[in-house]
Amino acid sequence: MAYLEGKDVELVRHDLAKDPPSRELLEKLIDESHLADFVNTRSPAYKERGLDVTKMTKKQAIDLMMQEPNLIRRPLVMSKGKAVFGWDPEGYDALTSGK
Repeated sequence: MAYLEGKDVELVRHDLAKDPPSRELLEKLIDESHLADFVNTRSPAYKERGLDVTKMTKKQAIDLMMQEPNLIRRPLVMSKGKAVFGWDPEGYDALTSGK
């Protein structure tokens, strides 16, 4: 994450496809009212399955993410129990500044 490098932030790179987050962590981080912020709708798996995030429940989305980790929107940036899914520089700044 070039954006965060040099911002006095400790980065730990993790391959979500090889070692996905636990169901418990996803349940904690994902807000059901904004599932599109967490599901990778650009993923070939999303398109191949003909998915529609607007018709999913949180449980369905997490079930799919557990089956197919590429459905997790990336990057996943976490700090102090909070997370930002996907490219969101303002969200990263809010995480790293503690706002």
